[in-house]
Amino acid sequence: MSIPSFFKCAILTASLVAAAAASAQDIKVGYNGDLSASPSAQSGQAAVLGMEAAIADINASGGLLGKKLELVTRDDTSAPPKSIQNMSELIDSEKVSAVFGPTNSGNAMAWKHIANQKRIPVIGNVGSGTDITKPMSPGADNYMFRVSMVDREQVAALMAYVKKNSDKSKVVGLMAETTGYGQGGLKDMEEIAKQQDIKIAAIEKFGVGDTDMTSQLSKMKAANVDTLVVWAQGTPIAQLVRSMEKINYFPVVLTSWAADNITFYDAAGKTLAEKPIFMRTVSETRTPAQQKLFDRIGSKLKAPGSFSFALHGYDSILLYAAAVKQANSTDGNAVRLALEDLKTPVQGVLKTYDKPFSKTNHEALTAKDLVWIRWKDGKLLPYTDPIVGSLSTADFKQ
Repeated sequence: MSIPSFFKCAILTASLVAAAAASAQDIKVGYNGDLSASPSAQSGQAAVLGMEAAIADINASGGLLGKKLELVTRDDTSAPPKSIQNMSELIDSEKVSAVFGPTNSGNAMAWKHIANQKRIPVIGNVGSGTDITKPMSPGADNYMFRVSMVDREQVAALMAYVKKNSDKSKVVGLMAETTGYGQGGLKDMEEIAKQQDIKIAAIEKFGVGDTDMTSQLSKMKAANVDTLVVWAQGTPIAQLVRSMEKINYFPVVLTSWAADNITFYDAAGKTLAEKPIFMRTVSETRTPAQQKLFDRIGSKLKAPGSFSFALHGYDSILLYAAAVKQANSTDGNAVRLALEDLKTPVQGVLKTYDKPFSKTNHEALTAKDLVWIRWKDGKLLPYTDPIVGSLSTADFKQ
C-alpha cells in the first residue's frame, strides 16, 4: 500500500469512528433556571425532579431514537446576566438539543432571542410571564413553547369571576408589586378588565420588599373597594393580607398563583393565608398518576406545594420526546414544526395533550385547564362556589 493510500484509509477509518461515536452519543437537553437563590428556586428544583423522572422513564423504555436522554442543569441564581451566559453555554458548549425553564419570567425575556436565533426549542415549565411565548416579530418562526401557567390566562379567569360576581363585586380595585412580574400582570389586568367591561375604581402599587401596605389599602377602603385583584409574589401577598388585618379591611381577594408558595403561607400564617383565592394547575387532591409521581419524588421536594412544577417538568419532557419521534430528528427546526402539529395525543400526568400547540399558539395550558385553589388547614385544596361552578371557557375573554 502506498503511503498516500495508507493515509487515506487512516483518515477514512478515523472519520467512520468519529461518526459512530457521534451517533452513539446521548441526546442532551438543558434546564436553565433558578435552583438556589430566590424563593421561587423551589419551583425550579421541582421542575427538574419531574424532568428527571420523565427522562428515567423514557430511557427505561428504550430511549429516544435509539439513544439515551441526558439532562444538563444550569443554575442562573435568578440573575438575567447569569441566565444569558447559561443559555450560551448549554447551546454552544454542551450542544443541547432543547432547553427547559427558566424559573423566572424576566430571565426568559432576557435570552429568548438567543433560542430563536440559534433555532433551539425551549419548553418553559415554570415562568408564567405572558410575553415569553410571543414571537420575536409578527409571523416569525417561534421556538418558545410552554407547559405551565400563563399570567394572562389566570387574569382572564380571575376577571371572569369578578364579572359573574357582580352582585357582590360592585367596586373593583387592582394592586400589583412594582417588579416586572407585577407590572406585567397589572397590564394584563387592566386590558382584560376593559375587554370584560369591568370598571376599575382604584389602582395601587407596592414594593416587593414592603411589609406595610396599610396606606394603599386605606385608599382602597375609602373608595369602597369590595373586590381586590392582586398581582405579586408570595411574600408580598402575605404582607398585604397582614396589612388588611391591621386596618380590619377584608375585601374579596383574588391573586396570582404565587399565593401557592410556602413563603406566602409561612409569612401570612394559617388564618390569613385562607383569605385569597387563586388558580394553579393542580391541587393536593391528586389523580392516581399524579400520586404515583409524588410517591417517587415527593420526599425530595423542598415544599409539597411545589409539586405542580414537577408535573410541568414531567409533561414538558414527554411533549419534547413526542416531537422528536414525530420528526425522527433532534434538529431544532424539525422539532419546532413537530411541536406545532403533533399528530398523536400525548398522555401526560396533568392531562392528555391533543394538539396542544399550533403555529400561532405555543401554550399547552389555558384557563380551562386551571384549578381554583384556597389554602385550608395548611393544604392547597380545590375551591368552589356558585360563581366558580358557573364559569365556562366562553367567560375567559382576553
